[in-house]
Amino acid sequence: MGYYLNSTQVLSLYKSEVDSPYFVDKSLLLKELFPLVKAGNKHICITRPRRFGKSVMAAMVGAFFSKGIDSSCIFDSLKIAQNSKETSDRSAAVDEPLDYRKYMNQYNVIYINFIDAANENDSYSEFIGTIKEILQEDLREEFPEVPFRKKGTAIQDLRMIYERTQKKFILIFDEWDCIFHKSYTSNEDRKSFINWLAAMTKDTGYVALSYMTGVLPIAKYSSGSTINNFQEYTMATDDLFSEYFGFTEAEVDELYARYQKRTSHCEIAREDLKYWYDGYHTPSSERMYNPRSVVEALTRNRIRSYWTAMGTYGEIATYIANDCADIKKDVAVMVVGEAVPAKIEEYAATSMNLTTRNEILSAMVVYGFLNYEDGKVHIPNRELMDEFAKTIRERENLGYINRLAAESDRMLSATLKGDTKTMEEILQYTHNTETPLLDYNDETELTAVVNLVYLAARDSYYVERLETPPSCASAASRICHAENASRLSDAKNKAGKGFVDFIFYPERTGDDGIILELKVGDAPETAIAQIKDRNYILKFRGKMAEKKRHSGRVRLVGIGYDKKEKEHHCKIEIVQNV
Repeated sequence: MGYYLNSTQVLSLYKSEVDSPYFVDKSLLLKELFPLVKAGNKHICITRPRRFGKSVMAAMVGAFFSKGIDSSCIFDSLKIAQNSKETSDRSAAVDEPLDYRKYMNQYNVIYINFIDAANENDSYSEFIGTIKEILQEDLREEFPEVPFRKKGTAIQDLRMIYERTQKKFILIFDEWDCIFHKSYTSNEDRKSFINWLAAMTKDTGYVALSYMTGVLPIAKYSSGSTINNFQEYTMATDDLFSEYFGFTEAEVDELYARYQKRTSHCEIAREDLKYWYDGYHTPSSERMYNPRSVVEALTRNRIRSYWTAMGTYGEIATYIANDCADIKKDVAVMVVGEAVPAKIEEYAATSMNLTTRNEILSAMVVYGFLNYEDGKVHIPNRELMDEFAKTIRERENLGYINRLAAESDRMLSATLKGDTKTMEEILQYTHNTETPLLDYNDETELTAVVNLVYLAARDSYYVERLETPPSCASAASRICHAENASRLSDAKNKAGKGFVDFIFYPERTGDDGIILELKVGDAPETAIAQIKDRNYILKFRGKMAEKKRHSGRVRLVGIGYDKKEKEHHCKIEIVQNV
């Protein structure tokens, strides 16, 4: 047993997950790997955003196959064992019964977590040099009978072991791309690393299986260093393995039931988990939750942003600041909850210089900032929506969307004070700003402007757009109960009865609620009348009752826009004792 070879570390890592009160059994992933191991010389790379369980699954694979440990104490009680029994019971109807014991703890496993290696060294040469040195020490200690070359390399040692013993290895490379994000890594270093991975895995008889994970797809820098032996599986385009990364709806239901049993004072509602952490989809449109955030929320009995706090979210500002083909406009529209068309080119994310709109949106999908479905991208949930909103408000280099959002604190304050004059001045400011959003004949862009000038409301309000169809086709619309996640109905658009309806539900008991309607070519009084006609106050009251909060008053906000004069007029009416 060594540091990388047949390490006991993987068993310890995975056992800590299994012992967690919110553990989700994904061991049936192993069933997908058995045929690959049996065939030999197979190589797969599974890429997912940060915090989607890649390292947990890599540790599971290592703990299962490694001959340096006995992991029966874990796997005999998991789904892979039950599935093996069920398959064996049906053995007469299949070619070969699945017996997981044929594979468990039967292989020499090399497990390398590249994040650990990257963080422990200060240069690329130290990083790769340390890996090579430790791996070679492990191999020579484990196989003292093999006549290694005195000055041979670790790869040469692996070839020599196979020639003399015919023993194959399973290679597990976790977070293969982390070295790309280190400031000390040059383009030449990246190419060198790709070449080393190719040499380790390509055209080698000693590999039974290469199992690699990361955020980035494998970069293809040149024909001489291409790793074309790997089959890649991404969240955006490949269904195989999708169910093993992220939590499904049924799994979150099960976790929530556990949470209710073990928590004396539950502060989290089931719909809160959907609102905050849902929104990702597999290519076959199955819902997927961010697993880390769900577990953290249930463990701490508190809904908040967990995943974003751990990620490198300064990247969002960098992407938005690259104003390629109106990327800022796209972001402003997505912050409303709309999806925008995009052609996702996942390999573009490996570029250090993103220059086109599709490259930038592709990178944001790969890193998990956006979800991709049916040819469109959207912000998946409240956790990410808050991060986008925060970025827009704080980064001056984002131009006009920052300037509009910067007015949002003043706009919310004026609304709560009933200062319609200031509200009108702020809305008029949007027309004095050089912005492509101000095509007021376009519903989506109009909504984006109103949303931006009320962006500060997200800090203390749950914001919902109304007129949501009960059955939605788009990804953004399917999270209808999440903040700003739905389109207006076609009937409303055709009837010309208005463009934007918002309800602001206060998070704090006693704060005023806000119901907002904007009318184009009509007076603000007409907007308020429409709010009353559609009984939005009853909807507000029902939602507050669900949340077990008592509200004080509701402010009905009517905004009228005169297209000819390009002027806004505002009116506020207060409804007491809601």
